[in-house]
Amino acid sequence: MKSAEFMDFLHTLENMKCNTRHSWTRTGRHESVAEHSFRLACMALLLEDEFPGLDMAKVIRMCLIHDWGEAVTGDIPSFLKTGADEDAELDAIHGLTAKLPEIQPRLDALYAEMEARETPEARLYKALDRLEAVIQHNEAPLSTWLPLERELNLTYGVDDCAPFPFLAELREQANAETREKLSRGE
Repeated sequence: MKSAEFMDFLHTLENMKCNTRHSWTRTGRHESVAEHSFRLACMALLLEDEFPGLDMAKVIRMCLIHDWGEAVTGDIPSFLKTGADEDAELDAIHGLTAKLPEIQPRLDALYAEMEARETPEARLYKALDRLEAVIQHNEAPLSTWLPLERELNLTYGVDDCAPFPFLAELREQANAETREKLSRGE
């Protein structure tokens, strides 16, 4: 790997710290893409013992890289994202991985696995990704929610979490928190 290519890649990746997501933090500021990816990777790390048959190092890698395209495109909430947006994000990812030709095949293969969601690791990463977004919404003030999120927060990722008993339990706990938040109106 050439140091100049690596440095250029890091400079682009820094945008993940600057680009904000649709989600808000409990302190009333937009969450950054990097913050979401960090907590997602932490979730995978902390849940390693819950999934002994899975390659959790791979899941953590997926969590860390899943939003690299947003360093270029910015974040578009899932409920607004179009096929064209997804294509642009995938093009951005391939543009980024091309900056690191020595490891590009390995990164592109990981992205392909994530997109296909045929492996247990890819399905777990996606379930965690959606669960983290729900948890973050529950932590944010209700005043930051769009009207459609009142229902979406109760359904988003439920099907993704269902095949994993522990995640299904967490998802139901998140639903209980959403219902409580909505009933309090905060």
